Amino acid sequence: YQLLNIPARRVAIFGGTHGNEMSGITLVNLWIKNGKEIQRKGVETKPFITNPRAVEKCTRYVDTDLNRAFTTENLSAPSGDDLPYEVKRAQQINEIFGPKGSPDAYDVIFDLHNTTSNMGCTLILESSKDHFNLQMMHYIKVNLESLYFVPPGRVPLGRVQCSTWSCLEVGPQPQGVLRSNIFESMRVVLKHALDFIELFNEGIVWDKMDYPRDTNGNIIAMVHPNLQDCDWEPLNPGDPMFQMFDGTTVRYEGVGTVYPTFINEAAYYEKQQAFVTTRRETLVAGAIKKA
Repeated sequence: YQLLNIPARRVAIFGGTHGNEMSGITLVNLWIKNGKEIQRKGVETKPFITNPRAVEKCTRYVDTDLNRAFTTENLSAPSGDDLPYEVKRAQQINEIFGPKGSPDAYDVIFDLHNTTSNMGCTLILESSKDHFNLQMMHYIKVNLESLYFVPPGRVPLGRVQCSTWSCLEVGPQPQGVLRSNIFESMRVVLKHALDFIELFNEGIVWDKMDYPRDTNGNIIAMVHPNLQDCDWEPLNPGDPMFQMFDGTTVRYEGVGTVYPTFINEAAYYEKQQAFVTTRRETLVAGAIKKA
């Protein structure tokens, strides 16, 4: 199952995974009453309170942390009264929104959290190789400058077995307290994320740069000499990108530095692609030792 090929038609928004993180709880309750704000063309968006007992008590959890309850062992455990409340709840949630690979599994889940730390708006993604999530993150960041990204594996979170999962942390906000600026920041991030999904479903191709064309689809410019043969070199906002046939220069107007490759590739003219933009990522390999 690849979200790069199949539209994201079913989206869930979780609030109250921790019952004292008020922004997500308040937004989800608001959207349960009136979901017009989160609906997008061709997308079913479902707001959902994940831990209602903890929300009622305004506490992080009742028996155990729901955010750590979505383990394979817990999800496959025989149901019974002796199970902690959050484990039973994790099983129920996974049955409603998952499991991954099943025909009824949701395509995308946003899990809304607050933190007492001064982290601003931070997305925690499932995988650094999930191009859908990475492109969504980039789209949000273009529209909202103050967005941070935590690579997968740095935070030990459990999750529902859906196709694509994202955790949104927004802070600082005290537990059990609602701050208007934090509330609005979370709301804006979700708006841009849902806008991205709608555009994705409409067939927008991300990070492909076409040549300038006239109304008939004919190419009216060349790769600029300053960019030609400069694969993997930085292209900064304002740098020359194309040279029109009349000699004028078209400059790169994106947000942030990119590293073009496949510049002026002959085989890509038919694909309407002048070059592909990439972004630099630093990966750290931990120490290993032969047993």
